[in-house]
Amino acid sequence: MFFVPELIEKKRNGGKLSKDEIRFMIEGYVKGEIPDYQMAALLMAVYFRGMDEEEVTELTLSMARSGEMVDLSAIEGIKVDKHSSGGIADTTTLVLIPLAASVGVKVAKLSGRGLGHTGGTIDKLESIPGFKTELSKEEFIRIINQIGAAIAGQSKDLVPADKMLYALRDVTATVDSIPLIASSIMSKKIAGGADKIILDVKFGRGAFMKKYGDAVELAKTMVKIGNLAGKPTVAYVTDMDQPLGMAIGNALEIIEAAEVLKGKGHEDLLNLSLEFGAEMMALSGIENDRKRAKEKLNESIKSGKAIEKFKEIIKSQGGNPKVVEDYSLLPQARFREEVTAPHDGWIESIDALRLGLAAMKLGAGRQKKEDKIDHSVGIWLGGKVGDWVEKGKPLAVVYANDEGKLGWALEEVREAFRLSPEKVEKRKLIWARITAENVEEF
Repeated sequence: MFFVPELIEKKRNGGKLSKDEIRFMIEGYVKGEIPDYQMAALLMAVYFRGMDEEEVTELTLSMARSGEMVDLSAIEGIKVDKHSSGGIADTTTLVLIPLAASVGVKVAKLSGRGLGHTGGTIDKLESIPGFKTELSKEEFIRIINQIGAAIAGQSKDLVPADKMLYALRDVTATVDSIPLIASSIMSKKIAGGADKIILDVKFGRGAFMKKYGDAVELAKTMVKIGNLAGKPTVAYVTDMDQPLGMAIGNALEIIEAAEVLKGKGHEDLLNLSLEFGAEMMALSGIENDRKRAKEKLNESIKSGKAIEKFKEIIKSQGGNPKVVEDYSLLPQARFREEVTAPHDGWIESIDALRLGLAAMKLGAGRQKKEDKIDHSVGIWLGGKVGDWVEKGKPLAVVYANDEGKLGWALEEVREAFRLSPEKVEKRKLIWARITAENVEEF
């Protein structure tokens, strides 16, 4: 038994908390024995004093153990999970899961819903008529054993400590602390039961991490936690100054994922999916040579295996697989209007955050947890940084169901684009790959 004020004081003064002390605080808080005001004081002490890798790993494990620990041992082979720290037009998961499963990777994906300007995979999949995201553990395991992949919403019993701590951090100005962000993300990954983990840590205007250095620090911390917890983890640091894909919005991103899986999508989304797919193949022991792995993934797209796997996943979870061929079966917006280029030029910058917030206010995302999603609305880009656009050609197309919101969104989209008369270089997409051994910069 510990005396809580002494533990707060110890951390406030820069001391190191033991495993037992951290466990005591988390267990006590979840049971309601430690009040908000004491936990808030500890969070602020951590915010200013930080935590070493042993402390942050114990914090993560204590949080993970606060609820149900998913046991996926009934699934044969190595299970790999991929997590993105969140961004705009981040459709990677929808491409990567069928693509990786089509070459033999076992993917057990527990996903969340969107909040704020970043979209959630579960909301996107629910654009597909009939698609079921609430799976029992038995259904989840059965589907993965049958077809190699399943995507389900996180159970309410998964990491209750994180839900409680996040709500407290939100109102005590302790959200942007690397130990607290890292433990929040990794506790869910560890409780989710996968054997190995890939992390996509984004930085830039459309990401939670604005600076490259902070993103690297967060990625390194999470890789250390994963490896210390016995879950080999690899992280990538990727650009989110502009949207990743061309589509922002739920049904629109299903269309874009299908296009990429058919070999017709934008190169950024394809290249990131190939990079992560090759990493998944290596972690699964399928193919260690990255060049050969990417060739196999490309072959799966060309042969039609990848899009067939997407249809299989949709069908196995109760959805209509015909949506990937006939996009009119997806929710349709009433209004569709173009934002055109005011003059010729090279796209110099695209404000990802502004576009993400515009899509959210159109109804594609939530401002509050209880908000309903409009699956049909969103924004489709006409180009990305470094692309040439002629006067009068579309910079973007806005899809809306409310005329008032449409007018406002058109103005926001117009303001998000900057054109230059000079040639502009395309933005670098992947900045670093981080393993337990080293940081490889691109």
